[in-house]
Amino acid sequence: MGSSGRRWSIVNTLFFGNNQTAVNCMEWMCGNGHQPVGLVLNPESTRRHAEELIDACGLSREFIFDGAELAQKKTIASLAALKPDIGLSVLYDQIIKPEVIDLFPAGIVNLHPGFLPYNRGNYPNVWSIVDGTPAGVTLHYIDDSLDTGDVIAQRKVEVLPVDTGKTLYHKLENAMSELLRDEWSKVLDSQVKRVVQDLSAGTYHRRRDVDSIDSIDLDGQVRAGDLIDILRARTFPPYRGAFFEYEGRQINVRIDLSYADEERSESSD
Repeated sequence: MGSSGRRWSIVNTLFFGNNQTAVNCMEWMCGNGHQPVGLVLNPESTRRHAEELIDACGLSREFIFDGAELAQKKTIASLAALKPDIGLSVLYDQIIKPEVIDLFPAGIVNLHPGFLPYNRGNYPNVWSIVDGTPAGVTLHYIDDSLDTGDVIAQRKVEVLPVDTGKTLYHKLENAMSELLRDEWSKVLDSQVKRVVQDLSAGTYHRRRDVDSIDSIDLDGQVRAGDLIDILRARTFPPYRGAFFEYEGRQINVRIDLSYADEERSESSD
């Protein structure tokens, strides 16, 4: 397969991708002789780094699909014609319907930026800080629910007291790419062990759940530590995070965190 001549027991991969991490994973896969047979992009309203993904995969436009049309019969027929063995989803944020999952004899594998079963759903980087749940990344199979499928492999990521939502997100990005590089050949060689998730111990958050923590009540009472965790978890410039209202105007809040001894060391150089 590809320029490397490598042969796996699972051959044809359909890639579902969005964002920079998907670009990184695509470049690595294609660079190692595993070009996908097709690419599914997020719908245009949430699409990120799409042109980079298209360039990285090296496929002509007829093999590029819009996630907004994924449930249409003509799209399903076009995907089936590619004879995909397995799917790989990297930060693709659309629900994949059972009729699409059924096209893949080896299933669809998802690379998730949370340490499942903790932080299923959206913004694992935020909730690992706010809830104090384990941070990490997971390679798992997709089933008919959200982030509940059997786990293939995981890797924990340390959350430091100086981490913000942005710095933790980038740590998780790097860990995702590393996990895929370490495990993907095992998946293609059908040499993985599936581990059922213990969902009773996990957590789940919807996209809009951050609305419950973003608005800071200036007259409210909250532990200082909890407030700092919210502020740092929602610090991700240029995006709006936490805020408060003052004299009819909204004031956005971001915080900067650093170790004092490191600052003193830098200032003395």
